Amino acid sequence: MLSWKNEPLYLQGNELSESIRMADKPKFMNVDDLLSLWLRRSGFHGEMNAEIIEADKKSVLLKLPFNSDFCADAAKELIHGGVLTAFMDSAFGLATMLAVPGLRTTATLDLRVEYLRPAKSRSDLLVFAECYRQTRHIAFNRGRVWFDGDNEKEVATGYASFALTRGESMLMFNDKEENSGQ
Repeated sequence: MLSWKNEPLYLQGNELSESIRMADKPKFMNVDDLLSLWLRRSGFHGEMNAEIIEADKKSVLLKLPFNSDFCADAAKELIHGGVLTAFMDSAFGLATMLAVPGLRTTATLDLRVEYLRPAKSRSDLLVFAECYRQTRHIAFNRGRVWFDGDNEKEVATGYASFALTRGESMLMFNDKEENSGQ
Protein backbone atom coordinates (compact mmCIF):
# COMPACT_ATOMS: atom_id res chain seq x y z
CA MET A 1 0.00 0.00 0.00
CA LEU A 2 1.42 3.36 -1.04
CA SER A 3 0.53 6.56 0.81
CA TRP A 4 1.72 10.14 0.48
CA LYS A 5 0.71 13.71 1.01
CA ASN A 6 -0.80 14.83 -2.28
CA GLU A 7 1.47 17.82 -2.81
CA PRO A 8 3.49 18.45 -5.99
CA LEU A 9 7.28 18.53 -6.01
CA TYR A 10 8.96 21.26 -8.00
CA LEU A 11 11.18 19.97 -10.80
CA GLN A 12 12.32 21.36 -14.13
CA GLY A 13 13.26 19.82 -17.45
CA ASN A 14 12.11 16.61 -19.09
CA GLU A 15 9.31 14.89 -17.22
CA LEU A 16 7.80 11.45 -16.85
CA SER A 17 5.25 11.57 -19.64
CA GLU A 18 4.21 13.68 -22.60
CA SER A 19 1.07 14.70 -20.74
CA ILE A 20 3.10 16.67 -18.21
CA ARG A 21 5.88 17.89 -20.53
CA MET A 22 6.14 21.68 -21.04
CA ALA A 23 9.35 22.72 -22.82
CA ASP A 24 11.67 25.06 -20.89
CA LYS A 25 9.08 25.92 -18.21
CA PRO A 26 9.30 25.02 -14.53
CA LYS A 27 7.29 21.89 -13.85
CA PHE A 28 5.73 20.15 -10.94
CA MET A 29 6.19 16.44 -10.50
CA ASN A 30 3.84 14.97 -7.96
CA VAL A 31 4.94 12.38 -5.45
CA ASP A 32 3.25 9.59 -7.42
CA ASP A 33 5.30 10.36 -10.56
CA LEU A 34 8.56 10.63 -8.62
CA LEU A 35 7.97 7.34 -6.84
CA SER A 36 7.09 5.66 -10.14
CA LEU A 37 10.34 6.98 -11.61
CA TRP A 38 12.35 5.69 -8.65
CA LEU A 39 10.89 2.21 -9.04
CA ARG A 40 11.83 2.16 -12.76
CA ARG A 41 15.43 3.30 -12.30
CA SER A 42 18.28 0.92 -12.96
CA GLY A 43 21.07 0.20 -10.54
CA PHE A 44 21.34 -1.84 -7.42
CA HIS A 45 18.07 -0.67 -5.89
CA GLY A 46 16.39 -2.03 -9.01
CA GLU A 47 18.17 -5.34 -8.47
CA MET A 48 17.12 -5.32 -4.82
CA ASN A 49 13.46 -5.34 -5.86
CA ALA A 50 12.72 -2.76 -3.17
CA GLU A 51 9.11 -1.74 -2.62
CA ILE A 52 7.80 1.62 -1.46
CA ILE A 53 5.43 1.16 1.48
CA GLU A 54 4.89 4.82 2.42
CA ALA A 55 6.25 8.17 1.29
CA ASP A 56 5.66 11.82 1.98
CA LYS A 57 7.54 15.05 1.27
CA LYS A 58 10.49 14.20 3.49
CA SER A 59 10.50 10.52 4.38
CA VAL A 60 10.04 7.00 3.03
CA LEU A 61 9.39 3.51 4.32
CA LEU A 62 10.79 0.84 2.00
CA LYS A 63 10.70 -2.94 2.05
CA LEU A 64 13.42 -5.23 0.79
CA PRO A 65 11.95 -8.69 0.19
CA PHE A 66 14.14 -11.52 1.48
CA ASN A 67 16.54 -12.76 -1.19
CA SER A 68 18.96 -15.58 -0.37
CA ASP A 69 21.38 -14.15 -2.97
CA PHE A 70 22.00 -11.25 -0.56
CA CYS A 71 23.14 -13.57 2.24
CA ALA A 72 26.74 -13.92 3.35
CA ASP A 73 26.50 -17.31 5.08
CA ALA A 74 26.02 -20.91 3.97
CA ALA A 75 22.66 -21.17 5.78
CA LYS A 76 21.38 -18.24 3.68
CA GLU A 77 20.10 -16.28 6.69
CA LEU A 78 22.66 -13.51 7.31
CA ILE A 79 22.13 -10.45 5.08
CA HIS A 80 25.43 -9.01 3.84
CA GLY A 81 26.32 -5.62 5.38
CA GLY A 82 26.90 -4.14 1.93
CA VAL A 83 23.29 -4.89 1.00
CA LEU A 84 22.07 -3.11 4.14
CA THR A 85 24.28 -0.12 3.38
CA ALA A 86 23.13 0.09 -0.25
CA PHE A 87 19.49 -0.26 0.84
CA MET A 88 19.87 2.60 3.32
CA ASP A 89 21.70 4.77 0.77
CA SER A 90 18.88 4.24 -1.74
CA ALA A 91 16.25 5.12 0.86
CA PHE A 92 18.17 8.24 1.90
CA GLY A 93 18.47 9.28 -1.74
CA LEU A 94 14.74 8.89 -2.32
CA ALA A 95 13.92 10.84 0.87
CA THR A 96 16.21 13.63 -0.38
CA MET A 97 14.52 13.70 -3.80
CA LEU A 98 11.14 14.00 -2.08
CA ALA A 99 12.25 16.72 0.31
CA VAL A 100 14.24 19.08 -1.91
CA PRO A 101 12.35 21.29 -4.39
CA GLY A 102 13.98 22.07 -7.74
CA LEU A 103 16.59 19.32 -7.46
CA ARG A 104 18.87 18.77 -10.46
CA THR A 105 21.19 16.09 -9.08
CA THR A 106 22.18 14.60 -5.77
CA ALA A 107 25.21 12.62 -4.65
CA THR A 108 26.04 10.88 -1.40
CA LEU A 109 28.74 12.85 0.44
CA ASP A 110 28.82 10.89 3.65
CA LEU A 111 27.13 7.67 4.73
CA ARG A 112 27.44 6.22 8.20
CA VAL A 113 25.82 2.94 9.17
CA GLU A 114 25.90 1.57 12.69
CA TYR A 115 25.30 -2.18 12.71
CA LEU A 116 23.51 -2.97 15.97
CA ARG A 117 23.11 -6.74 15.62
CA PRO A 118 23.57 -9.43 12.96
CA ALA A 119 21.02 -9.15 10.18
CA LYS A 120 20.11 -12.80 10.54
CA SER A 121 16.58 -13.69 9.46
CA ARG A 122 14.61 -14.85 6.45
CA SER A 123 12.12 -12.00 6.95
CA ASP A 124 11.82 -8.95 4.72
CA LEU A 125 13.85 -5.90 5.71
CA LEU A 126 12.25 -2.51 6.29
CA VAL A 127 14.01 0.84 6.24
CA PHE A 128 12.68 4.21 7.32
CA ALA A 129 14.61 7.22 6.01
CA GLU A 130 13.95 10.90 6.46
CA CYS A 131 15.53 14.06 5.16
CA TYR A 132 15.40 16.05 8.39
CA ARG A 133 17.36 19.17 7.35
CA GLN A 134 18.55 20.84 4.20
CA THR A 135 20.66 23.82 3.28
CA ARG A 136 21.16 25.27 -0.18
CA HIS A 137 23.82 22.68 -1.04
CA ILE A 138 23.51 19.84 1.51
CA ALA A 139 20.68 17.56 2.69
CA PHE A 140 20.90 15.59 5.95
CA ASN A 141 19.21 12.23 6.46
CA ARG A 142 18.74 9.68 9.22
CA GLY A 143 17.13 6.27 9.29
CA ARG A 144 16.87 2.78 10.69
CA VAL A 145 16.56 -0.81 9.45
CA TRP A 146 14.65 -3.70 11.05
CA PHE A 147 13.08 -7.00 10.05
CA ASP A 148 9.38 -7.10 9.22
CA GLY A 149 7.46 -8.18 12.31
CA ASP A 150 10.31 -7.21 14.67
CA ASN A 151 10.02 -3.42 14.94
CA GLU A 152 11.54 -3.35 18.44
CA LYS A 153 14.92 -4.77 17.40
CA GLU A 154 16.76 -2.51 14.97
CA VAL A 155 19.39 -4.13 12.80
CA ALA A 156 21.10 -0.86 11.93
CA THR A 157 20.78 2.90 12.11
CA GLY A 158 22.34 5.36 9.72
CA TYR A 159 23.02 8.93 8.78
CA ALA A 160 23.84 10.45 5.42
CA SER A 161 24.52 13.79 3.83
CA PHE A 162 23.94 14.53 0.15
CA ALA A 163 25.34 17.20 -2.13
CA LEU A 164 22.54 19.05 -3.92
CA THR A 165 22.58 20.72 -7.29
CA ARG A 166 19.50 22.74 -8.05
CA GLY A 167 18.19 23.64 -11.49
CA GLU A 168 16.89 21.81 -14.53
CA SER A 169 16.10 18.24 -13.58
CA MET A 170 18.39 15.42 -14.66
CA LEU A 171 16.16 12.82 -13.03
CA MET A 172 14.58 11.96 -16.36
CA PHE A 173 16.10 10.92 -19.67
CA ASN A 174 15.29 13.08 -22.64
CA ASP A 175 13.75 11.61 -25.79
CA LYS A 176 17.13 11.47 -27.57
CA GLU A 177 18.67 9.35 -24.79
CA GLU A 178 15.63 7.07 -24.57
CA ASN A 179 15.69 6.42 -28.31
CA SER A 180 19.43 5.70 -28.40
CA GLY A 181 19.10 2.97 -25.76
CA GLN A 182 21.15 4.77 -23.08
